[in-house]
Amino acid sequence: MKKVALINHGCAKNLVDSELMLGMLSAAGFEITLDENESDIVIVNTCSFIHDAEVESIDSILEMVNDGKKVVITGCLPQRHKMEIHKAIPEAVAVVGTTEIAKIVDVIKKVAANSKEFVYEIAEKPEYIYPEMIERQQITVGASSYIKIADGCNYQCGYCIIPQLRGLYRSRPIKNIVDEAKKLAQKGVSEVVLVAQDTTSYGIDLYGKPSLARLLKELEKVDELQWIRVMYAYPSMFDDELIEVFKNSKKIVKYIDIPLQHSHPDILKAMRRPGVNYESLIKKIRDNIEGVAIRTTFIVGYPGEKDEQFNDLKEFIRRVKFDRLGVFEYSREKNTYSYDLDEQVPESIKQERKNIIMEIQQKISKELNSKFIGEKISCIVEAITDDGVIVGRTYRDAPEIDGEIYIRADKEVVLPGDIVDVVVIDADEYDMQGVLA
Repeated sequence: MKKVALINHGCAKNLVDSELMLGMLSAAGFEITLDENESDIVIVNTCSFIHDAEVESIDSILEMVNDGKKVVITGCLPQRHKMEIHKAIPEAVAVVGTTEIAKIVDVIKKVAANSKEFVYEIAEKPEYIYPEMIERQQITVGASSYIKIADGCNYQCGYCIIPQLRGLYRSRPIKNIVDEAKKLAQKGVSEVVLVAQDTTSYGIDLYGKPSLARLLKELEKVDELQWIRVMYAYPSMFDDELIEVFKNSKKIVKYIDIPLQHSHPDILKAMRRPGVNYESLIKKIRDNIEGVAIRTTFIVGYPGEKDEQFNDLKEFIRRVKFDRLGVFEYSREKNTYSYDLDEQVPESIKQERKNIIMEIQQKISKELNSKFIGEKISCIVEAITDDGVIVGRTYRDAPEIDGEIYIRADKEVVLPGDIVDVVVIDADEYDMQGVLA
């Protein structure tokens, strides 16, 4: 059978889709490679969340086209632009939307047969159905692995096109998620990272109410799992039941990723975000969950954001002192509510505001990290360098987006996936140094 290459772009949820497609192709007898030089058929799984992500995906597509590859474009970019993609890049041999990935085997078979037919598999109205019978072929198998617990979104945030790209919220059954976690744990994965567009809405479609707490309690029963991490929590949905589960669990890491997007009520209203008292929510979480680390993200330069609103955000960040923080410049996307809003903020001001927030956060991060010097902290081992340095993450750091800890070990033998106690000996804005306790 033919060898097929894949290039992945975008978020962890996209990565899972790529691994599902590879699993289907592998089960159908195709040989898989992540080196595009080894195959004349290349799948480019794309991101279209913001303009910069689109540019990165398009650059990959054009590079493969220029190399003479048969390019199959999958994911958010074709879902968003549909036939416009074919008009813009007529050299591509196929396009597959976000919710049609189960058809990838048939698509590749047509491409491999040297058919001259352009293959078009894009749903006009996306409805994501997770292909439960497929075992993912993981691109990376290490200490941690993502599990997609749901896809789609029922919210209509003013800046976001995800509901148009992924459809309404659809959860996976608890049993299926637990079974997947067991398989991953048996492969040696120590940490599972739960992802969805919004994890706190999990189960609302299947069980009639948000059921993330119930899912977490079931995942805790998977003996081989050591850490469970939850990403992308929605602030208005982080209720007392969830706080209690985090507080009492031995396996759910005390790390909460809760994107807030802004602090000022006028901007939140324009973003179509909930008017929750974020400060009291953060205080409640910190008061109840000992040692919790809170990550958030903000958008600067949203239409109508004046100096007054931006100053409110700066002071909010200074007061709350988030453990981890990301900031994005507002990206004006067609077919979103915010696209036609007045008072669009100039690019130069957006960039300046982003830099200001990051400078504030760097000082906060350095201050918070430095408090751990001399303290013992739980870490997961990710890799060991050739010169014997252990590369790990503290429980306060999510894979790929947060910092790392570099650990010295004299004689102790550790392996990737091990959970170890480390004494912190130095820290900067993002990373730490330590020795095995």
